[in-house]
Amino acid sequence: MTEETLLEAEEKMEKAVVVAKEDFATIRTGRPSPATFNKVTAEYYGTQTPINQLASFSVPEPRMVVISPFDVTSRTAIVNAIRNSDLGVNPSDDGQVIRVVFPDLSEERRKEYVKVARTKGEDAKIAIRNVRRRAKDDLEKAVKAGEVGEDEAHRAQKELDELAHKYVGQIDELLKHKESELLEV
Repeated sequence: MTEETLLEAEEKMEKAVVVAKEDFATIRTGRPSPATFNKVTAEYYGTQTPINQLASFSVPEPRMVVISPFDVTSRTAIVNAIRNSDLGVNPSDDGQVIRVVFPDLSEERRKEYVKVARTKGEDAKIAIRNVRRRAKDDLEKAVKAGEVGEDEAHRAQKELDELAHKYVGQIDELLKHKESELLEV
């Protein structure tokens, strides 16, 4: 019982770290990457579809991303989705490919992105703490039901706290790396 609870909690904490990595990848640094577009969706045949499923991306220059749609008819929808996103860029469509030129980040914009990164990091930490709390509740219920001894539950709770501390540390490390990436000029 306690092992299952701990394994399930660890699995969920790992997922929280993976989600945090994905969220950090969508925050633009000085150099654009295809991951910047991961959360942008366009309407394609009546369905909101991530544009990374509608096109291929390349980065030919340090501040430019070239998007080649798989289906030429989706070009307009992709352009509109990028224009309406929070990326702050204006794509240009030449009929074949879509070019997105990213302006240099101002100091003010970099600081805004650092705040966004910290918020996303804090959200991930909250998710990890919520997983820990639910697992502790499950352990306490098992003790009350007589399925697990108090000593075993106490040991499992200590292990759970160590797991949570480990994954929160990973989030802090990811956040520190992202902040240094954002603030480097």
